[in-house]
Amino acid sequence: MSNEQSTVIGGGEARRLHYGWVVLGMGTLVVFGALGLARFGYSIVLPAMQAGLGMDNTQAGALATANLMGYLVSCVIGGALASRFGPRVVIACGLALAALSMVMTGLAGGFVSAAVWRALTGIGSGASNVPVMGLMSSWFAARRRGLATGVAVAGSSVALIVTGPLVPRILTVQGADGWRTCWFVFGGATLALAVGAALLLRNTPSDAGLRPIGFRPDDQAPSGPSGSKRLADVYNRPIVWLVGLVYVAFGFSYIVYMTFFTKVLITDGGYTQAQAGQLFMTMGWFSLLCGLIWGSASDRIGRKGALAMVYIVHAVAFALFPLWPTSVGFTISAILFGLSAWSIPGIMAATCGDLLGARLAPAALGFITLFFGIGQAAGPSVAGAMADAAGSFSTALWLCAGVALLGAAGTVLLPLKRHAR
Repeated sequence: MSNEQSTVIGGGEARRLHYGWVVLGMGTLVVFGALGLARFGYSIVLPAMQAGLGMDNTQAGALATANLMGYLVSCVIGGALASRFGPRVVIACGLALAALSMVMTGLAGGFVSAAVWRALTGIGSGASNVPVMGLMSSWFAARRRGLATGVAVAGSSVALIVTGPLVPRILTVQGADGWRTCWFVFGGATLALAVGAALLLRNTPSDAGLRPIGFRPDDQAPSGPSGSKRLADVYNRPIVWLVGLVYVAFGFSYIVYMTFFTKVLITDGGYTQAQAGQLFMTMGWFSLLCGLIWGSASDRIGRKGALAMVYIVHAVAFALFPLWPTSVGFTISAILFGLSAWSIPGIMAATCGDLLGARLAPAALGFITLFFGIGQAAGPSVAGAMADAAGSFSTALWLCAGVALLGAAGTVLLPLKRHAR
């Protein structure tokens, strides 16, 4: 009987579900709260919140940037703390901070106070999301790592499916202040997930007397830098910096698309809030398996090939909004993005585990997320200002398509090797 399926109890063996699947399930819910509600919930709430606080597009973009700057601040620290003290406590505390900050966002009286609370939400999101993705490298061997991180990122998809119909319904019932109720609901759900994370997550398989899922007795321990236990090796390897630079393209391009998705549908496409919510939900359904599909593909064809393909799909999705501004074009764009949406973070998390091993994977992911976060922080403010200047988001979306193509080109140049299967 393999170690994936058994534990030793009193000298005998008992067949049961490997606890790694519990960790993966809870990790997916952590992503649901840390990103799906805390970050992407802003997109569906934005039109009502923007009207309620009297913000223009530049301010709406700046509010998203405040959230992402908070994420940027915490991602490196959160990953490093998780590598030093263990992910579980860092994840639970990060989720709790994000939850409380979302509740306070619902109480904001203007742009400045909302920006402060969105920034703190970002800090909590980064402190929970980065370590939980790195945790997958501890619980899953390299041959299963892409699959695991691909499943975990589906938490964001679940959030789109839930918030797409839920937010318009709350807005209809609550009226002008319905966006505040939305943040209260998001915060309450995330606080419950923080408690769940504290109770269910485990830092390593050895804590439960197990080996990682996918482990084989003939597996060799990583050698060289990938097997190092020195935190400095995260920051002094050129390949880690190059991966981070490629990650910038995703951060900049996707966040503009996601932040202003509902806004563009309503203002440029003539959609109602409910219709925009339905397409938001549709994108969520199509994205539900994207991480699993592309993560598994990266296990088979290599991280580099999978990354390049996803970047190209994203470029097409972003370009369709300004190129074909009809319900058909918007729908195809949403489907294409959904089919590949969260796969890049999943592949990047698996890449960090490949390069530096399970122990340093959270710190490595936190470091490359610094680059990703720079792109994220710049994107909404740049796009909002471009939209106010041009009168539409078309130019900004064309820019996003170009940046995604640059990401594909940069990926091809990465010196990544396929791991043995």
